[in-house]
Amino acid sequence: QLQVVESGGGLVQPGGSLRLSCAASGFTLGNSTIGWFRQAPGKEREGISCIGRSGISRKYLDSVKGRLTIYRDIAKNTVYLQMNSLKPEDTAVYYCAAAWPVYSPLCTVIPQGRYGYWGQGTQVIVSS
Repeated sequence: QLQVVESGGGLVQPGGSLRLSCAASGFTLGNSTIGWFRQAPGKEREGISCIGRSGISRKYLDSVKGRLTIYRDIAKNTVYLQMNSLKPEDTAVYYCAAAWPVYSPLCTVIPQGRYGYWGQGTQVIVSS
């Protein structure tokens, strides 16, 4: 069974850091694109980062560039999202999702509708 499971959310003060994890099972990262999305209360879900099947192609939403880093551990079949300098506006439920199988090494060509496997989400609250 193909699935992804997020973890690592929580309550953090403004300026703090969190690392989210997305553990994949039933497929390998080498033939998938992993995306991170978030949905804040009353807002639409937005894509914030993705990493391609080669691990080289990466993309970030403009509002998180320089603060978030996506990377992966092939041995653990896990993708991480390191979040630094967090702001209250980063408060949201964060989801990881997988597009599988993919043939392009570029995560930028994968539309949101192509992500077929979604986790349950992990809550991030940035508040003092």
